[in-house]
Amino acid sequence: MKGYIVTPVAFADQMKALADSGYQTILPDQLYDYLAFGAALPAKPIMITFDDTSEEHFTIGAAEMKKYNFKGVFFIMTISIGRPNYMSKDQLRQLAEGGHSIDGHTWDHHRVTKYTDADWDIQLTKPQTKLQEITGRQFTNFAYPFGLWNRKAIPQLKKRGIKAAYQLSTLQDSIEPLYTIRRMIVPGTWTTPQMFRWMKNTFD
Repeated sequence: MKGYIVTPVAFADQMKALADSGYQTILPDQLYDYLAFGAALPAKPIMITFDDTSEEHFTIGAAEMKKYNFKGVFFIMTISIGRPNYMSKDQLRQLAEGGHSIDGHTWDHHRVTKYTDADWDIQLTKPQTKLQEITGRQFTNFAYPFGLWNRKAIPQLKKRGIKAAYQLSTLQDSIEPLYTIRRMIVPGTWTTPQMFRWMKNTFD
């Protein structure tokens, strides 16, 4: 995972460049309303997402975004809450109260393609209950661990009121587009111009 670590200096440069270029952050509910119902989005929308509950997402990521009134999406692996170097309940609560989106990323990051029947409640229902206790809201958006999805997962997500899910492994599925929304990882080795080029290549 070392190659995915973006330095604070690089992240600050990326956020400034996005703001200077006129981008406005959106959250999953806004994207869902656009995809499902054709609701309007800003002229240059962008969604900034963080996975796995790292404390630096709060102390560095959210703090930097605040300079530009950017809001982010924090996909939370609930087993890590309160552990050293991971976010606390209070930090998650502060993010939610600050207008960020707190959503699901399983209990312990096992890939959904390996689940047995008993795993779904452990990996989905248990985290929903945990995050609702912290934020007062049951999450309805989900990021697949490792970006990997399969069709078996989608009925389980729907059963638990999850209305959209994000992946990295394939093109958006034509049958279940709301459960296979594409994301893009920004590796730590990229410059800000490289990030913009890949944004254009991936989403334009």
